Amino acid sequence: MDAKTFDKSRLPSRHVSVGPASAPHRSYYYAMGMTEAEIARPFVGVVTTWNEAAPCNIALARQAQAAKKGVKAAGGTPREFTTITVTDGIAMGHEGMKSSLVSREVIADSVELTVRGHCYDALVGLAGCDKSLPGLMMAMVRLNVPSVFLYGGSILPGRFRNRDVTVVDVFEAVGRHSVGAMDDATLHELECVACPSAGSCGGQFTANTMACVAEAMGLALPGSGGAPAPYDSRDSYAEAAGEQVMYLVAQNIRARDIITREALENAAVVVAATGGSTNAGLHLPAIAHEAGIDFDLHEVCAIFRRTPYLADLKPGGRYVAKDMWEAGGMTMLLKTLLDGGFLHGDCLTVTGRTMRENLEGVVFNEGQDVMRPHDRPLSPTGGVVGLRGNLAPQGAIVKVAGLKRLTFSGPAHVFECEEDAFRAVQERAYKEGEVLIIRNEGPRGGPGMREMLSTTSAIYGQGMGEKVALVTDGRFSGGTRGFCIGHVGPEAAVGGPIGLLRDGDIIDIDAEKGLIAVRLTEAELASRRQAWRSPRPNFGSGTLWKYAQIVGDAEKGAVTHPGGKAELRCYADI
Repeated sequence: MDAKTFDKSRLPSRHVSVGPASAPHRSYYYAMGMTEAEIARPFVGVVTTWNEAAPCNIALARQAQAAKKGVKAAGGTPREFTTITVTDGIAMGHEGMKSSLVSREVIADSVELTVRGHCYDALVGLAGCDKSLPGLMMAMVRLNVPSVFLYGGSILPGRFRNRDVTVVDVFEAVGRHSVGAMDDATLHELECVACPSAGSCGGQFTANTMACVAEAMGLALPGSGGAPAPYDSRDSYAEAAGEQVMYLVAQNIRARDIITREALENAAVVVAATGGSTNAGLHLPAIAHEAGIDFDLHEVCAIFRRTPYLADLKPGGRYVAKDMWEAGGMTMLLKTLLDGGFLHGDCLTVTGRTMRENLEGVVFNEGQDVMRPHDRPLSPTGGVVGLRGNLAPQGAIVKVAGLKRLTFSGPAHVFECEEDAFRAVQERAYKEGEVLIIRNEGPRGGPGMREMLSTTSAIYGQGMGEKVALVTDGRFSGGTRGFCIGHVGPEAAVGGPIGLLRDGDIIDIDAEKGLIAVRLTEAELASRRQAWRSPRPNFGSGTLWKYAQIVGDAEKGAVTHPGGKAELRCYADI
């Protein structure tokens, strides 16, 4: 594609590259070795969340070089930059996890500022760990520039005593170790082999869930999310993404042309069909918010309820992301969902074609056991369920994939923070049949709405995964399994019912009916509310304090600004 194809008079980069007034700006480009021809082309931001914090991100710099090659080949000028990532596997189980969800907003904000400050015309975004995927997608939709998202790829499964393992097996092993069911040597042996390569966590945890979401929404090239991070084919997808974004620039196909309500509904279908992470209940509303689309937790969960569960993936199932890719990948799953009438086939995608057109000719592979066709599901409803009731007027969410029982009633055992609950689990200071309540961990109260994989994995490792329930205004990892209900709203920090509970209150949970309730009358709740006092904030300054002042409810995606509905000027039109 020749540079003459592009008319810079309608692109943001004209402000820093065209005409006499841009001479100072061009002098900076010359300083970096750019030629006049490169300055005359569209500027494409190639953003990654590369860092040396964890294997999720370590391969992204390599893939960025391939994406830049694709941009150049198609007539654009790539400008690489990076943004932060907080990697959940390392942030988990201590105060560092308060930074995780906050990082989603920092990623989106920093990408916005970089693009605005330098007048880039388009984006290719590459991400690995959990919050970095929605963070980049949010920025693309907010800026509304031609955009292609690319997942960095999953980690290869570890091999431990003749079975595939992931990092979640290590978290659960900590629980077994705490009750003497695993010795030090075995735990060490497992930790040394569980994560054998670069890439994001291998099960259908949050990273792989959101990679599937990107394809389902049409923001990623078909099939691009499946190949593991170490594979050379990841570089081919990256190069193709760079080439494709230039096609989008030429056709003026922008992010919000792709991210429609129907595309978001397709994404929710895929989360349910794969037994994906409950965190999608936060991220889909947040992406919708950037486009000015109302799509809250309840609307997401309504789609979950009518979607069949098709992919037998960890943590509730048997297989990892590499297995799904080898069995036929997302394109095959999307095709069977389309055939069953569960998807909107007319949604535009980054290929310039519709979802239906992308899937023409895809045949379901009957010789594999990872995914079921739509008419032979693992279960008739999705692997993730929404709940509501007097304990959660704004709703809550639970992953039911792999659960043997979908109802639970028991007395509350209340903890004021995750540390207290984890200590009780380590000391076995809880009983079978209890509903463990962890509060003051919501978006404002935490702040940051921590995931609690260390606690839930320890419970599961102790053999108590379905013998107790856990309810929180915080979150759970996509790797969590067991009867674990998160996102309870309103949260305790604002006086929600979860903040009014006392030890011994009877909690009823019914994932079949979508109910979560406490056996208290409205009068009893009102009386307790009158006596309730706001908990003392955990931070008085810094980023976490600032986040707590502006973040909204989990029900709406825990967002921090008014969103697309309040937009006065679209960046792409400057």
